[in-house]
Amino acid sequence: MDLEINGVRHSVQSDPERPLLYVLRDELDLTGTKYGCGEGQCGACTVLLDGTPTRSCRTPLKSAAGKKITTIEGLEQNGKLHPVQEAFIEVDVMQCGYCNSGMIMSAAALLKRKPAPTDADIQSALQGNICRCGTHPRIVEAVRMAARMANGGQNG
Repeated sequence: MDLEINGVRHSVQSDPERPLLYVLRDELDLTGTKYGCGEGQCGACTVLLDGTPTRSCRTPLKSAAGKKITTIEGLEQNGKLHPVQEAFIEVDVMQCGYCNSGMIMSAAALLKRKPAPTDADIQSALQGNICRCGTHPRIVEAVRMAARMANGGQNG
């Protein structure tokens, strides 16, 4: 099965029902996508399929074929971090860091479709991404900052 991941074509020989998460981590060594709950409830395994945040632990490989898959490793472009990644560092969001890749992927998708989100938009987009450390206020602050950075400081 051919997959397009972070702009690179990969051919994988795996069970079409195998969750995308395991193919990414175990077969392609893209370990930024994390295993959390295994039930699609925590958001740690979030990747983008054609720009839509998707829980890779619940997505069969066959459902990802033919779609553009973006993992946390694919957000960086030409040596430059995505604004959400930069803002997470600037705001010092990370505590344990386990939820961060899923949070960042959901936030990046939000900013792509809504460059100047309200706090309600941010909270809605991150609903289902769980941070057990309780850094949600810093996460929202980082997404606000990322929106400003992406828009040249023009909003909020």
